[in-house]
Amino acid sequence: MIRFAFDPAWTETISAPFMVNAFAAGVCIALAAGVMGYFTIARHSTFAAHALAHIGLPGATGAVLLGLPVSAGLGAFALGGALVIGALGKRASQREIATGTVLAFATGMGLFFARLSSQASAQMQSILFGSIITITDGQIRGFMVFDAVLLAVLAVVYRPLLFSSLDEQVARAKGVPVGAMNLVFMAMMAGVITIAVPAVGTLLIFALVITPAATANIVTASPFAAMATATLICLASIWGGLVLAAMFPVPPSFVIVTISTLFWAVAKAIEALRR
Repeated sequence: MIRFAFDPAWTETISAPFMVNAFAAGVCIALAAGVMGYFTIARHSTFAAHALAHIGLPGATGAVLLGLPVSAGLGAFALGGALVIGALGKRASQREIATGTVLAFATGMGLFFARLSSQASAQMQSILFGSIITITDGQIRGFMVFDAVLLAVLAVVYRPLLFSSLDEQVARAKGVPVGAMNLVFMAMMAGVITIAVPAVGTLLIFALVITPAATANIVTASPFAAMATATLICLASIWGGLVLAAMFPVPPSFVIVTISTLFWAVAKAIEALRR
């Protein structure tokens, strides 16, 4: 039986090097997830975002099988799945069919790879539920590079991406390359999934990419303000989860998801009272 006893030495725990890495990773993850979460909801691609994490599962287990970094396999399969979904599903209804088909195949492949290697099977819990406290210095540098690339790409495609996200039909009529924007969005989302999975795993990724953005959309109407708010909510969830996990014997990913959900529930309750 687990005892939820308060740890009086929690301040020493959060100052440990592995926790400092976790807090730094939280900043990178929150920035990427907060920005892309808004576009995910605006483009009605929440199912695709959730599915990409599971599509990366065979890449992660296959990488363990081959002795490669888990993040490399996860990123490769997530990107491949994102491009396939983006190419096959140019409209929201088509994307759901393409996403479901690719998701089912990838999940089966991931389980197959896990059965081939006992080491891959042992890694399954970390892949499914995440382990942010094991983030390394090298991973943080990779996260920072990805965030810089993500923001640079968004600076270039922001207006056409936002236009095609809010009104695809009008954007298409105005000559916006909707198909290209869809591929760019899916590719960027694959990168976000790759850096966010180490924090909460493939099963709980929705709580970082979608839930903070959904909360932000309730409390603000401006796209830029929604992105900034979603980033802050995501960061508060991650940092709050790390601090509470240091105080009490609970998994960080569980607390992170709980805090993110509570933000959304409070926002929904306030919205209902105003109505």
